[in-house]
Amino acid sequence: MEQFAALIDALVYTRSRNEKLRLIGEYLRATPDPDRGWALAALSDGLDFPAVKSSTIRTILKERVDPVLWTLSRDFVGDTAETASLLWPQPEDAPSPPSVSETVGLLQGMTRKSVLTELPELLDRLDVSGRYALLKLATGAMRIGISARLAKVAFADAFDVPVEEVEEYWHGLAPPYPELFSWGAEGAAPPDMAGIPLFKPFMLAHPLEDLVVSLDDYVAEWKWDGIRVQLVHAGGETRLFSRGGDDISHTFPEMLPALDFPAILDGELLVQGATQGGEAGGAASFNALQQRLGRKTVSKKMLAESPAFVRVYDVLSLDGENLREKPWSERRAVLEQLMARLPAHRFDLSAIVEARDFEHLAQIREGARNDAIEGLMLKRRDSPYVPGRRTGLWYKWKRDPLLIDCVLMYAQRGSGKRSSFYSDYTFGCWDGDPDQGADLLPVGKAYSGFTDAELKKIDRHVRQNTVNRFGPVRETDRSLVFEVAFDSVHTSKRHKSGLAMRFPRIHRIRWDKPPHEADRIAALQALVRD
Repeated sequence: MEQFAALIDALVYTRSRNEKLRLIGEYLRATPDPDRGWALAALSDGLDFPAVKSSTIRTILKERVDPVLWTLSRDFVGDTAETASLLWPQPEDAPSPPSVSETVGLLQGMTRKSVLTELPELLDRLDVSGRYALLKLATGAMRIGISARLAKVAFADAFDVPVEEVEEYWHGLAPPYPELFSWGAEGAAPPDMAGIPLFKPFMLAHPLEDLVVSLDDYVAEWKWDGIRVQLVHAGGETRLFSRGGDDISHTFPEMLPALDFPAILDGELLVQGATQGGEAGGAASFNALQQRLGRKTVSKKMLAESPAFVRVYDVLSLDGENLREKPWSERRAVLEQLMARLPAHRFDLSAIVEARDFEHLAQIREGARNDAIEGLMLKRRDSPYVPGRRTGLWYKWKRDPLLIDCVLMYAQRGSGKRSSFYSDYTFGCWDGDPDQGADLLPVGKAYSGFTDAELKKIDRHVRQNTVNRFGPVRETDRSLVFEVAFDSVHTSKRHKSGLAMRFPRIHRIRWDKPPHEADRIAALQALVRD
């Protein structure tokens, strides 16, 4: 546990992506099984211990520390695990510290009743750093700036294996991932994934910016404003995955029986209903969909009032045949024939946008008024389905150029009734490709555009994800994406990014969007009209 605690400490104080990859890689190579597997699961939020909650930690601490001191300290620090690890009274003769595997086994065996005595015994065996690591592990949310994607990249880098294969195997295996380490670290055969519905990494698009393409080479589809999903059926089981590879089957259970033959479908999950503009199209606005996102259980009323469906973009596999290497035009032909096998109330086909030429397409895009439409997608007709964002294959062309996805970087308390909340937010865009080590540059600051309920949720996120403090300002890890609306953008010598937004405000909180998919500085620069 000491080595794991040292890793957590190092990651907390490291901002460099490459350094984080190096630290995790060194730990994975030096640590034996199964400790490294449990650690990898913890770093990627893959562990859950139902008996240990934040309220449990508060109850235990208040029995050992003055309740007023605890309350004031917790409010000042803003993180339960950090506060508890610092305030915990250290016994004079502490037993030897446990291994990560022993710790996981003990946590798994705790009940809501036994945790009140067993967790303190475990805390007594650790020093400050160990207690911090334990409590982060126990509550199932590290929040130290390590995403599941980064953990997978670190594994791939550590053992020199393709990250795309790591991602595919990952979702079919359970911690502590002995098969994954046997393959990656020891050169054994790949894990046997036959008959398991596995997530396949998505193909992504570059912003179109100022590029003009020929419609002889590219086809246009609407870019729908829902959440990108992958529906997979294999071995008699169906699963629904988000763009980050998270299994969200429980959130949209009505979609699972809708696919009952071997296939992997890529599409946009929407909810049915008239758009706010009153137009046909079958899809309600994102606000309607947002009511269902993140729910562990879905009521019958919600299923009836906001039923989900998938607007299908692509087919990756059908009846056991891998179609990803085939060109888009061939996959599209297969998909069109496939639609007859899918229930119409759960699936429809993303339509091709017909236009005479690129200029005509631009006019169509500007005239779109469907609330569920974000803009257009342009896909090269001969493009295979490849993971990640490859230049020249797919482009996204948003309808409204004054909306951009940014990553939260800093937060500060507000004033007046917001004085207890972190409500003033500084956000940034990537100065290049984040997967290649690009950094975030601040592009704006906003303190409006969200509800009181959303404010409380963001405030909790800030407190739980603080990585540094500068006076009243908290720096957060790069994990939360805001869709920011603004009137215009101008060049500015006062800002490191060289840009300044006019009247930025939070348009939408993208809890579902991975930070590496936020926009680039170049996308903002293309909007400058000075």
